[in-house]
Amino acid sequence: MIQQQNEKYIFVTGCAGFIGFHLSLRLLYEGYKVLGIDNLNDYYDQTLKYNRLEILKKDKHFTFIKGSVENLELLDSLFNQYEIEEVIHLAAQAGVRYSLENPHAYIQSNLVGFANILDCCKQHQIKHLIYASSSSVYGSNKQVPFSVSDRVDQPISLYAATKKANELMAHTYSHLYSLPTTGLRFFTVYGPWGRPDMAYFTFSNAIIKQEPLNLFNYGNMRRDFTYIDDVIESIYRLIKKSPPIDISPPYKIFNIGNHQPVQLHYFIQVLEDQIGMKAIKNFLPIQPGDVQETFADIEDIVKFIDYRPKTNIEDGLRNFVKWFKEYYNLS
Repeated sequence: MIQQQNEKYIFVTGCAGFIGFHLSLRLLYEGYKVLGIDNLNDYYDQTLKYNRLEILKKDKHFTFIKGSVENLELLDSLFNQYEIEEVIHLAAQAGVRYSLENPHAYIQSNLVGFANILDCCKQHQIKHLIYASSSSVYGSNKQVPFSVSDRVDQPISLYAATKKANELMAHTYSHLYSLPTTGLRFFTVYGPWGRPDMAYFTFSNAIIKQEPLNLFNYGNMRRDFTYIDDVIESIYRLIKKSPPIDISPPYKIFNIGNHQPVQLHYFIQVLEDQIGMKAIKNFLPIQPGDVQETFADIEDIVKFIDYRPKTNIEDGLRNFVKWFKEYYNLS
């Protein structure tokens, strides 16, 4: 453990989630005090969230609050009680397809919750708010790679619409109150301790159980898979970097991707090789809200933080499958 650097807290929302867990681990390792909040909802297997949390709780510099960002009274009390320097807002209702079934969950968590975070950051003069957006804001954009300068005003899922709304809300607070904000458009993050609702997780489960796995758009998809370690390194460097106070308004958006889209058929082939079993494939039409390809232009952030993702899909999936087999006690 590195010597404690700062008595102030970094506030990580969604700390028991996939990215929030890994980021909190990294911050604790680097000597930061972390205040984490998570509502531990049942969108996916809660056991995984509790197991992540148990690892974080082993560090004395980690403080956990069970609660929702939609609860403004709770948030305000935390900002009053703890000396928070920066906020990394990762709590959200995730998933494109689930937004078709349960739209109100997205309105509450992604809009009301984000508005609460913004207002608390303004009231308490937070040094920097870094928040999760999503590559889904690009919708069915045909121009690749996707650039942060592209128009993103035609979302094709409610989830994407809420993430674009977050960017607009952040811009407003940056403009009106000089609150430094940085939005991160994540591109298909994967790796150990990942989300069970993500394709690589469900595919692995199906291959091992020899159950059919659904390939939408008949498998003709390309995704810019981004390994969790590269994502965390990027966020950590943004935290270490001075907030965007040299521009007016103090507002930035970055793509967090690998800049190497992978054909879904090859992705499954790599999974099969790592697991040592063949997949049973069920080919289906494209689903509402899905896009055929994601591809991140990352030159802006590479220049800004002097870091380019290093993990290829073969190494990343090897690490994931190793964890997957160990976690679920699979031979």
